[in-house]
Amino acid sequence: MIKTLFAVAATLVVAGCAHRHNADPHAHHQAMHHSMAATQPAPLAVSASQPMLSSGYKKVAAPADAAVYFVNLKNGDNVSSPVRVQFGLKGMGVAPSGVEKAGTGHHHLLVGVDSVDANAPLPTDERHRHFGGGQTEVMLDLKPGTHTLQLMLGDQNHIPHHPPVLSERITINVR
Repeated sequence: MIKTLFAVAATLVVAGCAHRHNADPHAHHQAMHHSMAATQPAPLAVSASQPMLSSGYKKVAAPADAAVYFVNLKNGDNVSSPVRVQFGLKGMGVAPSGVEKAGTGHHHLLVGVDSVDANAPLPTDERHRHFGGGQTEVMLDLKPGTHTLQLMLGDQNHIPHHPPVLSERITINVR
C-alpha cells in the first residue's frame, strides 16, 4: 500500500511538472530566473518639489493625471545595443524646450541616475539625456551590462514640474 501511494505521488509530481517542460525543458527555469532578475530597482531619490523657487521662478504645474512611461521597454528586459527607447506621455503634451505652454514639457532620460534635485534644471550629460526638440524616442548606445532607466518631464527651462512627472524606474540588461 505504501509502495502504491509512493508510485502514485511520484507520477503526479512528474505529470504536474511535465506540462511546463514539454515544449521547452528550460522555459520554466528561465522564467523563474527572469522573474528573480526583474526585481524593481530602488526608487530615485527626488528632493521635495517646491512650487516656487528661491529665485522667484514659478514652476510649471503638472496635472494630477500626468504620467510618463516607457512604451516599448519593461523592467527586466534583455536587449541589444543600440536600444530603441520610446517615451509615452498622458495627461500632458510635448513641447520643445524654450516653449512656454501650459500643460506641456519635454522628455529627459535618466540613465543610471540615483538622485535628482526637483528644484533645479536637470544637468546635461551622458546620464541626463535631454530631448528638448520634443523627441519621443531615441536609439541609445549602452555598454553591455545592467542599466537603470527612468523618464522625467521637464518644463521649457529643463526644470521638473510641480509635482515631478516621473516614469517607473526600470532595469534593463544589455547583451
